[in-house]
Amino acid sequence: MTRPHLLHSLLILALGFAGGHGAALLGLPMPFLLGSLLTVTAFSLLARRRVPAGYAFPQPVRLAFMVVIGVMIGAQVTPALFAQGIPMLAAFAALTLFVPLALFGNAWLFRRAGYDPATAFFCSAPGGLMESIAMAEDHKADMATVITQQFLRIVVVIVALPIGLSIWLGHPVGSAAGFTLVRQVAIDWPMAGLALLAGAAGSWIGHKIRLPAAVLTGPLLAAALVSLTGLFPINLPQWLVNDAQVVVGAALGTRFTGMAGGRLVRAVGLAAVSVAGMMVFGAVLALGLMPLTGLGFDVLFVGLAPGGVSEMALIALSLAANPAFVTAMHVYRIILTVGVLIFAVKRGVLPPVDDTE
Repeated sequence: MTRPHLLHSLLILALGFAGGHGAALLGLPMPFLLGSLLTVTAFSLLARRRVPAGYAFPQPVRLAFMVVIGVMIGAQVTPALFAQGIPMLAAFAALTLFVPLALFGNAWLFRRAGYDPATAFFCSAPGGLMESIAMAEDHKADMATVITQQFLRIVVVIVALPIGLSIWLGHPVGSAAGFTLVRQVAIDWPMAGLALLAGAAGSWIGHKIRLPAAVLTGPLLAAALVSLTGLFPINLPQWLVNDAQVVVGAALGTRFTGMAGGRLVRAVGLAAVSVAGMMVFGAVLALGLMPLTGLGFDVLFVGLAPGGVSEMALIALSLAANPAFVTAMHVYRIILTVGVLIFAVKRGVLPPVDDTE
């Protein structure tokens, strides 16, 4: 890496850390990822002339921290998630209906808006931010557009839903209430190191067997296997999980360099329509699930909301509303979304990728 590129990377990371930790101080939802992403995105849009020619965020740094995120998501997959019986089966069945209909409904919307097939398709995924972006890059979609639409989906859901529930319930929910997925116990550093090694191994194996978005799904599956078998406890320090989100958000933010403001305004409008449609559909399914599961509308609605896994689980935790159940729904949504994306691509929804380029 040349000196200008190294200095620019350090600047990007500094901006990301300032944005992420600043958003946390303000009590914003999912602050470390979104605060970092917003700050670096703003810099990329407004100061594009300061970016060195040919600059790209160092991928090894981004990939290393994505392993951390994959491990923490996978650690939420415990035997307790599969002990819910009929309510879990009913919720999974609803998600099995929700994901493909939301995906192809969104794809229709984005194609009507003029996006090319690959870009429209990966903009449409109702979950799996990292996975959708990784697959979109493999299929040569317009990355700035895909990142923008996926980012806006998350922003609308994880900002509007916690605020709406906070107003409805009369108290804060989610990360704004100070909740976290990391267990508040002393960190066993050898076990934490072993968990990260398992995640790195999962990433390596995932690349070898061509898992989609292997750098995230490989560690996720490795950590899930460790968690389900009880080989050893997985608990990483909170600062590491927070800073992993900061780094990933900063790396994504650099993708907006040079993006025109008009495109961003248009993307906001499309995201509002897309998310509104998904939330209405989720509300209908939640109402239908209530008599089958015995759970409240708010719990089921959070479980069906197409937002971030961590923030949706945090909201469920703050509601004292079976966060394991909600987490299971969102983990399944990610896995199902990736599966539907792969199946659709293999069935010829998109033209084949030319790997010779």
